[in-house]
Amino acid sequence: MNRPSNQRAGRTSGWWVLVSTCCVAAWLVGCAQQSSPSGSQAAGKRFIFLTNGDDPFWDACNAGLIEGAKQQGLDAKGVRVVMEKNNGTPQGQIEKLRQFASQSDVAGVAISVIQAENSAIVEEMKNLASKGVKVIAVDGDVNREKFRDARAWYIGTDNIVAGRLLGQAAGKILKSRGQAAGGYVQFAGFTDNGNARARMNGFKESVGEGYQEIDRMSDEMDLSKARDNVRSALVNHPSLVALVGIWAYDAPAIAEVVKERGVGDRMTVVTFDAQAAAIEHMAGGRIDAMVVQNPFEMGIQTVRLLWAMHSGDDATVAEMFPRASTPDGDIFITGLRLIVPDKGSSLTPHDVDEKDIEFMTLAAFREWLARYRLSSS
Repeated sequence: MNRPSNQRAGRTSGWWVLVSTCCVAAWLVGCAQQSSPSGSQAAGKRFIFLTNGDDPFWDACNAGLIEGAKQQGLDAKGVRVVMEKNNGTPQGQIEKLRQFASQSDVAGVAISVIQAENSAIVEEMKNLASKGVKVIAVDGDVNREKFRDARAWYIGTDNIVAGRLLGQAAGKILKSRGQAAGGYVQFAGFTDNGNARARMNGFKESVGEGYQEIDRMSDEMDLSKARDNVRSALVNHPSLVALVGIWAYDAPAIAEVVKERGVGDRMTVVTFDAQAAAIEHMAGGRIDAMVVQNPFEMGIQTVRLLWAMHSGDDATVAEMFPRASTPDGDIFITGLRLIVPDKGSSLTPHDVDEKDIEFMTLAAFREWLARYRLSSS
């Protein structure tokens, strides 16, 4: 049935009013967006933290990311901070970085580089930066001599200093036990990783002339292999006096095998980082010293830096990197702790003589963890 012509005219007229209203509204919104401050333009964006693998170490860092987002008020600015955990392989990081490059909402990426000299990872970092994404390295850096331009800044530990600290601690413990000489093995996920290499070199440099590095053993972040490496070292080198854990999960792996083989009475065990399991092993007398990073602070400073870079806050960047124009002025150090058992340690606060290093007993360290509801660091 045909409608009267006046009814058609009325509906057509109403339709044009609706279209006109929508167009005006869209034009007004567009103008508002063009004149909005940088904080509003950030709405719907993400900062991504890409780990080198999956370890409880990153849980403390993620807690820092959450705290950092609160401090910067990112929720109100429409910016999310998320952690993406790599699968423990260089190819995993490469694929993740390529994914980020295809996602228009990614405004900043912080990466713990799994292999310092992996040129494919470096190329993907540079590709992200060429698209306007802010790229920094945290915890694990690129090879600074070759690829420094792949990231703007580095946040984390001075790993040479960390290695020297652990070496000095090991040397003093060994001497206090009457072991003036002997061999040691160092264990890490990847021995060609930048931070692992720096720690191992620092340890070798400072442990003392009487102690010989027998081997550096990599496990490619395979926990079973990490334990098997310790077993192999004990079998192949029966004269060992020390075992050195470079990555977080190496500490419990070493302690478990030392207990299993009953060699705790003749073996000094010193490690990096403090997994919950490692803390319990120290309480049980199976770890003699831990040099602990501060992944919680790494997370806080990551968010602070990425937001400053994204929003053009040059003053904050300058505050974080006051020596930016000098050698290594692109590095922000988050500090270290030397953790010792509550009783019976030969180490004292006098063994720490650098401003970025804090001496703590295990009990004091546990209190710090509880304050921030952390189980590891």
